[in-house]
Amino acid sequence: MTHSEEHRREIVVGLLATPPDHPARVAARLTAELAARLSARVDANVRWTVLEGWGEVAPRRDGGVEALLDDVAQRRTDDRWDVAICLTDLPLHTEGVPLVAQTSARRRVAMLSLPALGLQQLRATRGAVPDMVSRLLTDASDQRVPAAGWVPAEMVGRITAVHRVVGEAGEVGYLGSPLIGRVRLLVGMVRANRPGRALLGLSKLLVGAFGTAAFALTTDTIWQMGDALGGLRLAVIMLLGLTALVTWLIVAHDLWEKPDGETPRELARLFNLGTTLTLTLATAVSYLVLFAGTVLVGALLIDTSVLQQTLQRPVDFTDYLTLAWITTSLATVGGAIGSGLENEETVRAAAYGYHPEPGGWRDERDG
Repeated sequence: MTHSEEHRREIVVGLLATPPDHPARVAARLTAELAARLSARVDANVRWTVLEGWGEVAPRRDGGVEALLDDVAQRRTDDRWDVAICLTDLPLHTEGVPLVAQTSARRRVAMLSLPALGLQQLRATRGAVPDMVSRLLTDASDQRVPAAGWVPAEMVGRITAVHRVVGEAGEVGYLGSPLIGRVRLLVGMVRANRPGRALLGLSKLLVGAFGTAAFALTTDTIWQMGDALGGLRLAVIMLLGLTALVTWLIVAHDLWEKPDGETPRELARLFNLGTTLTLTLATAVSYLVLFAGTVLVGALLIDTSVLQQTLQRPVDFTDYLTLAWITTSLATVGGAIGSGLENEETVRAAAYGYHPEPGGWRDERDG
């Protein structure tokens, strides 16, 4: 560090991830570049120090954003940060619409709800956090940096997820739109819930279902059923199989969130939607993988002449697709019954409100 750098004013920004799961992944990528962004967008004459930390594995749910900001403020005080920004995957609401972010100059902290940002969460966070730090310092009358040259309402144009701004100076909430904001929130919840992790958690189920499908392909009764059923019936069987699988996973592994004194009804409903959508996406991808494998195995095992003799008509490749369709659907139902053999912890991770103890993330408090 040069002599001039030693005498520059220092501002410590704490970047807190709660729970330390998906938010910690975003925070880890942002921490490495945030100091440079603050220097470029807020004040180049300040020595910005960005420290990364964990929040609670299971943050408080009953107090909404105010409880969250209180917890972040306590952490900021304990660690002597100048300001603190909390990244969370909690789907927060105010005035009946999604709450994207909130700043509190009194506490010198701010919160950013990642699912409310939709799919492009890292990019939106990169744009929002420097502005939130600038806003906090300005509203707190911090003389170490020049006052922000923009008003809070300008965040509507800076971050596409923000629809309007509410609150008074120093306590500002940034809201999403009633319709698009809700859709973006649900998409963002699925993104934050990492459906790829749920897909990996269904690996044993997929292997079992593939074995069931391979066995079913050797049964000419299945061939005749596939030929007799129309596209509509096959589609209904497919939907019933996927629904049975998702329902069984939720029931067998107790993934359904129930409202209680700690979890408000609206939050429980959102958690359940996030869980259901994540599992639906994971099982749909599993179905497509199983279908592709079944088509390949069917084409290799079943000779065209044998299939023609059973169906008593000329056949082509579409008949193999139909056969794979009904076989995959029936195997999916069998997979639903066998899904109880899946690793409990792996499947539990698909529940939106469930967060396992973190591993691999370093909290600055730990040295």
